[in-house]
Amino acid sequence: MAEAAEIRVQVCYATPARQILRELQVVEGATLHVAIRQSGMLDEASEIDLSVLHVGVFGKRKSLDDVLRNGDRVEIYRPLIADPKDSRRRRADKKAG
Repeated sequence: MAEAAEIRVQVCYATPARQILRELQVVEGATLHVAIRQSGMLDEASEIDLSVLHVGVFGKRKSLDDVLRNGDRVEIYRPLIADPKDSRRRRADKKAG
C-alpha cells in the first residue's frame, strides 16, 4: 500500500511578548485547521481561540478549511489593538505639530 505524500508547512503566531514558529510535515490535502492542531500551537498558546481569531497564508486571509500547499506559512492573527488608519493619523498630527 502506498504511503500518503506529505508536504512541509510552517505555523506561526506572535504576540508582543513572544513569537512561536513551528515547521512540520502534514499529509498532502491537509487544511489550515489540521496543520494548526498538529503543530501543538493550541496547547502552547492557550489564548488562541480559532472560533474568534482569523488565519491566513502568507498575509492573505484564509478559511480553516482551505487546503495547504507545500511551503505554505500558516499565520494565526490576533486582534488589532488600534485601527491602523487612526495610528497613522496620530503620528502625522504629531509630526506636523
